[in-house]
Amino acid sequence: MAATALLEAGLARVLFYPTLLYTLFRGKVPGRAHRDWYHRIDPTVLLGALPLRSLTRQLVQDENVRGVITMNEEYETRFLCHSSQEWKRLGVEQLRLSTVDMTGIPTLDNLQKGVQFALKYQSLGQCVYVHCKAGRSRSATMVAAYLIQVHRWSPEEAVRAIAKIRSYIHIRPGQLDVLQQFHKQVTAGAAKDGTFDTSKT
Repeated sequence: MAATALLEAGLARVLFYPTLLYTLFRGKVPGRAHRDWYHRIDPTVLLGALPLRSLTRQLVQDENVRGVITMNEEYETRFLCHSSQEWKRLGVEQLRLSTVDMTGIPTLDNLQKGVQFALKYQSLGQCVYVHCKAGRSRSATMVAAYLIQVHRWSPEEAVRAIAKIRSYIHIRPGQLDVLQQFHKQVTAGAAKDGTFDTSKT
């Protein structure tokens, strides 16, 4: 199992720049092949690809982003994006929840951390940018968890809601499994608190 994980992590590193170039291409090409770099999912959360340095002004000033959830491993953002210290100087807090590219599944603990981080900024009336490399899988899983928490939606409902806005997300079976676990925790906690809406069951 450990050997498989190492192989997957190594493959992700080898393919990082080729797949990033593809993402950049899809962001620039016009027409049906075009993919927007990011989308606003709700008043608090934006879901997107790497927050390149060239996007800083747009995200901070225009979109009111004050928190960034980074689902990437450190090597993916080292040269292209702000470091945690640089974000801090811009008045933005970064939360890194490292997840292997392509095959990685965010841990249940990391989903909980990310959701609480987003809820903190929701309470402040500020925005959070959730990203991985292309804004399709790792970060979409995190945003789905956030929507499950906020709306008490099922994982399938959360994924469908995101896909209506960002149609090219791709939630893998393992990621859906961890969302199911997260959903169970949310509904169990809500039932205990007496806040669970039984019409959703």
